Amino acid sequence: MGNRLSKIYTRTGDDGSTGLGDGSRVAKDSLRIEAMGAVDELNCSLGVLLCNPLEEALQSILVDIQHTLFDLGGELCIPGATVISADRVAGLEQQLDALNADLPPLKEFILPGGCSAAAACHLARAICRRSERRLHSLSKAEAVNRDAIKYLNRLSDLLFVMARHLNKAAGEPDVLWQHDRSK
Repeated sequence: MGNRLSKIYTRTGDDGSTGLGDGSRVAKDSLRIEAMGAVDELNCSLGVLLCNPLEEALQSILVDIQHTLFDLGGELCIPGATVISADRVAGLEQQLDALNADLPPLKEFILPGGCSAAAACHLARAICRRSERRLHSLSKAEAVNRDAIKYLNRLSDLLFVMARHLNKAAGEPDVLWQHDRSK
């Protein structure tokens, strides 16, 4: 394991730069740091979701995802590193299929909401989509692991289905978008 921080503030970032895992320094608003920050924010939102009472299987899935997102942050911190692999994408697809199997087919768009856990899950989904966009932006300027982008894409789908699953388990209906509602 790398160096442990015993002193949290270093003052090295006061000039608007930050250090990467390979020792290089980049601007705090660089595409790489934006991607890393979005993934960190996503991980934090999953921490908030985990503060809700959840069935043990979902807790386990979400904690595993948090570890994978931390791995992704490490991958982004070291340009050229690859940690996220196709098997992690496939794992998300299996979980997605299993959770979606018991849900009724969608006939309408749904709005974020329902029970508290589902609403937190929808927020995490939106942050995941932003993380994916930031990683895609980075990929236009630098080499990026394509499996990492796929992972975030599948994760946003999983979070959507998980929100629907949480509403169903809580006996809450999904909040349907009403196109022709009166104003």
